[in-house]
Amino acid sequence: MVQFEKSKLLQELPKQFFASLVEKVNKISSQGHDVINLGQGNPDQPTPGHIVQSLQTASENTMNHKYSPFRGHQYLKEAAALFYEREYGVKLDPKTEVAILFGGKAGLVELPQCLLNPGDTILVPDPGYPDYLSGVALAQAKTEIMPLTEENDFLPNYQEIDTKVLEKAKMMFLNYPNNPTGASATEEFFEETVIRAKEHSICVVHDFAYGAIGFDGKKPLSFLQVKGAKDVGIEIYTLSKTYNMAGWRVGFAVGNESIIEAIELLQDHLYVSLFPAIQEAAECALLDSQNCVKELVDMYEGRRNVLIEGLRSIGWDVQAPDASFFAWLKVPEGFTSASFADHLLTQAHVAVAPGNGFGEFGEGYVRVGLLTSEERLQEAVERIGALNLFGEKQ
Repeated sequence: MVQFEKSKLLQELPKQFFASLVEKVNKISSQGHDVINLGQGNPDQPTPGHIVQSLQTASENTMNHKYSPFRGHQYLKEAAALFYEREYGVKLDPKTEVAILFGGKAGLVELPQCLLNPGDTILVPDPGYPDYLSGVALAQAKTEIMPLTEENDFLPNYQEIDTKVLEKAKMMFLNYPNNPTGASATEEFFEETVIRAKEHSICVVHDFAYGAIGFDGKKPLSFLQVKGAKDVGIEIYTLSKTYNMAGWRVGFAVGNESIIEAIELLQDHLYVSLFPAIQEAAECALLDSQNCVKELVDMYEGRRNVLIEGLRSIGWDVQAPDASFFAWLKVPEGFTSASFADHLLTQAHVAVAPGNGFGEFGEGYVRVGLLTSEERLQEAVERIGALNLFGEKQ
């Protein structure tokens, strides 16, 4: 059999961070251990029944068995616009300011290819979602990191970014509520972002994957709620987290019409849009009762409270996340992110994601997902507490 060599472009793609984590977890599980896996971001709840029923009904319509319009059905774009007006008070033109995506990740990976040329500079948060780098590599662009530190509430400090870097940058990724830190953005931060983007002609791409998940009565802010945001950028929204539709692969981009047109043009050459029955189900999710979303957020907040209170009770000084379904926890003295994650996996059979997998400034932290029951989270706390890593209990 002839072994064909991968293209240079594929050879230069970043290594998939989560692949090695899955491999380690599978190894321990194969040895017969019960692993509590808090290391990944895969929602554990089923898609709400009314959305599933919508898909079932739509899939029986033979018109949905044909090719979809290349840029998707207008009814889904209109649903996205109505959703944004209802939830955020943001008015969108569904014809020019909405693009349908094969999940949020597709849009995030496509965008650098839409707007950047080889060698162009893109600003990426560190720590940040590792797959941002996939799009950068495919566009053959260059990255400049924006450190996210606890001292600045895990927001980029634009004053600390060299002016020459800002002048070179063509694009910026932001993500609030943030993965992995669980931090939220403020209106003041987004306002400053718009000012900086206008000054330097930077395209802002706001990844709003966790937009529905805010705690303590606080609703996460959409970037597009800030005056002038549509002038400089777009927002990526996915149904994966809000409606537990991760496997359905449906989302949308909204905002600046020139960016939306670029996405549509690229996707004209890649796809013939989504299976129309999924588009109908997505419309149902966006426009029908949102009680399922409130119940989901309440569930995550309950899990957060169990985890944070439990960890504090065993002496681990941790901060509660404002939003998202992740907690970002400092590792105890004497450990690196990787060594601590390995220690928890091998000694307590609890899997967490080492912070250095999200970037240089993730060192010293681990990310924990709130994606299992309160009972399993409490059991994870007890297993970790049995290791006696944190001294006196608080």
